[in-house]
Amino acid sequence: MLDLLFSVLLTGVLFLVFKGFKKYKIDNLQAIIVNYAVAFSIGFVLSKSSVSFQDIPNQPWFLGAVVLGVLFVTVFNVLALTTQKFGFSVVSVASKMSLVVPVIFAVYMYGDRLNELKVLGLIFALLAVYFITKKNDEHQSFDKKQLYLPLVLFVGAGVLDTMLKYIETTYVNPSEFELYTATIFMMAGSFGLLFVLLKKLFFKGEIVLNYKNVIAGICLGVPNFFSIYYLLRALNTPKISSATIFTINNVSVVLLATIIGVLFFKEKLSKLNWLGAILSIIAILLFYF
Repeated sequence: MLDLLFSVLLTGVLFLVFKGFKKYKIDNLQAIIVNYAVAFSIGFVLSKSSVSFQDIPNQPWFLGAVVLGVLFVTVFNVLALTTQKFGFSVVSVASKMSLVVPVIFAVYMYGDRLNELKVLGLIFALLAVYFITKKNDEHQSFDKKQLYLPLVLFVGAGVLDTMLKYIETTYVNPSEFELYTATIFMMAGSFGLLFVLLKKLFFKGEIVLNYKNVIAGICLGVPNFFSIYYLLRALNTPKISSATIFTINNVSVVLLATIIGVLFFKEKLSKLNWLGAILSIIAILLFYF
């Protein structure tokens, strides 16, 4: 479970880095693209595989890595748009409640078994995500025609988690683990760069790469790579089901984000938030034991 702990903690670091973007006026898209380049470089350097860079497209998992790269960029942009239209609470609920997608897939595809305690834990986990992200000050109005955005985010995040596990389990040789992870980030960065170039082409925007965005991308890329790397390692932990890993991971990330908000950003918690925090701890214990 150490791999899962490292993944959750590194995701917390990502949260802190993202919080700093607004303060230092970082261009999100530029930093994200640099982050993917950094993440790919780390994975390629750490790779123990004999596969050369030129041979990557010939690997059985390459097409899956391409799809995952597209999903990474797409889900990120949908997340940003949903945040603008609906606020943080809706984004948190939609993205983290998506844990039901990989959990259901794991039950049917891998034969993961959910006993009564784990079913109760899953229910508590979903309630915890909702309560812990519920903010009293978010009563903004929104266009009902845009309700598809949280739904797309829910499905996209769930499919992303599901495919990460499925492709790695089905097609990836253990010796190519780091290279596979790196390739996902390479494809995400490539599609992100393509998006920037198309934006410039059609909207005549100017692309100016600022050194602050590069530094921010590096600060993001290191924990980003290792958070995914350790999550994939955790999913391969013997005798621990994927359903358990996905549930504990998502609930723990929300709980950690709340703790960071209280300790570092003086965020105030309502009674519902505290209830969500308590339920999240109970959910983790029910799944772990």
